[in-house]
Amino acid sequence: MKDSTRAILPIEDNPMDVDLTHRGFAGQKPCDPIDVARDVAQALDWIRRWEASEPPPGVILLDLKLPAPTTLEVLRQLKSHPPFSSIGVVMLTSSSEALDVSAAYVLGANSYIVKPVEFGKFLEIAQHIHVHWSVINEPQRVS
Repeated sequence: MKDSTRAILPIEDNPMDVDLTHRGFAGQKPCDPIDVARDVAQALDWIRRWEASEPPPGVILLDLKLPAPTTLEVLRQLKSHPPFSSIGVVMLTSSSEALDVSAAYVLGANSYIVKPVEFGKFLEIAQHIHVHWSVINEPQRVS
């Protein structure tokens, strides 16, 4: 069993989706803290904070369709940087295009989920993500 909660980091530019994420995860027990990066620049700032010894999140929810520079650059940097390569990255996006799915997995995404448009389904997805990444999954221990 894990000894502490670890933050969830949605990288999401849509305020409605950020709100849905907060609402979806707020009802989960234990409730993990939720940080937000609203664009790629903020996501890359989070990486720099982790390099300066701020604890990384337990899971990142990455929206593929953020404004440039490409969201996939965040994924590439995370997965090519050994201290952060084991952070779970769930692509939570509106795109179901085969090229997007393939590109995300090639760069190391751990999961690819197409965002449901129905609120109840989104809450169900949030619950599944929470259970897997915050309750069941044992994160790699970095010494």
